[in-house]
This record gives sequence, structure tokens and C-alpha cells, in this order.
Amino acid sequence: MTGWQMGTDAWVWIGAWALVMTLVVWLLVREPRHAPHVDPAEIVRDRFARGEISEEELRRALAALDDDPPIPHASARHRATHHAHHGQEARHD
Repeated sequence: MTGWQMGTDAWVWIGAWALVMTLVVWLLVREPRHAPHVDPAEIVRDRFARGEISEEELRRALAALDDDPPIPHASARHRATHHAHHGQEARHD
């Protein structure tokens, strides 16, 4: 009776499966890429330049953007909430 032995083919298959599992884990845990922040006023100006909106619509949109305070990015609120010191409330101004 002979002992259990693994041939070269078995080692190749084990290596291939280890590589596949490593790739799957990497794809599941990697940080998602976020689109770069684009200035809303720049988008409105681009639409005007392409002729998609009139000059009046451009002026109204730019005025509305100037009147509204900027909306904080969700990740900034997330960081403020999770990085507050113990016993302190995070501010969401």
C-alpha cells in the first residue's frame, strides 16, 4: 500500500484555485473608485456652450447655485460622525 501523494497536476490546480480565490477576495474588498468632483457651475456653462440651454437659463442656474449653500459630501459627514471623540456629538453644519 502506498501513501497519498500529490503530483505536479495537483499542485498546479491548487495554485490556480488559490489565485482565483485571491482575485475574488481582492475584488470584494477593494476601495471603490469615486468619480472626481465636478463643479455644478462648470456643468451649466458647458451646457450653455453646447447650446442645450439659453442665456436666461444659464443666468438663472448660476444665480440659483450662488444662492444655495454647498451641500457637504456624504463621506465628509461620514468621517465627522465616525471620528468624533467618545462622548461628543459630531456637528453637521
